Amino acid sequence: MNLKTLSGLGFLVGLAACQPAAPAEREAPAETPASRAPADPIQAALIAADGTPAGRVTMRHGPQGALFTIEGENWPQGWHGTHVHAAGRCDPPTFESAAGHLNSQDDAHPHGLLNFDGGPDFGDLQNVYASADGAARAEVYLASQDMGDHDMRGPGLSLIVHANPDDHVSQPIGGAGDRIACAVLIPEGQPTPD
Repeated sequence: MNLKTLSGLGFLVGLAACQPAAPAEREAPAETPASRAPADPIQAALIAADGTPAGRVTMRHGPQGALFTIEGENWPQGWHGTHVHAAGRCDPPTFESAAGHLNSQDDAHPHGLLNFDGGPDFGDLQNVYASADGAARAEVYLASQDMGDHDMRGPGLSLIVHANPDDHVSQPIGGAGDRIACAVLIPEGQPTPD
């Protein structure tokens, strides 16, 4: 071997010696607890105050609340307040059987998504717009971890559609007016209240 080849080999050996040692085998990360599987969606028919069909609602639970897909039919044109109520009953024509808004049992909150004085309550949702042909399509979100504590098997819940828009501040229901449609939200297979 000539001097040039030996110098090159020396350089490569030196370079290899400068490389950091291979990292020691790392321990596998600790197992994370299994995440809670999402519950099956709850699908329910909306009925109008006169008992006729008014569309449908699908409710899906998420980690921080629930998402409602509202597909309205035969609604009056304009904006309509929507709220989640604490009882799974929809007796027309007034739907008073749905009780009041879903709220904290221990520390009730006043109504209003824009209420800076302790609001919103757990049943407050966004307004939904119905077009001239009576169709309404929207996804509205209820951000409340506490909603998951509500016993859906007992009284269930209901979704109420109001005649007017909700101003999200006025008490007790934001000026939303009469209850014009209602859907009973009870998981499939659970008995409906008598």
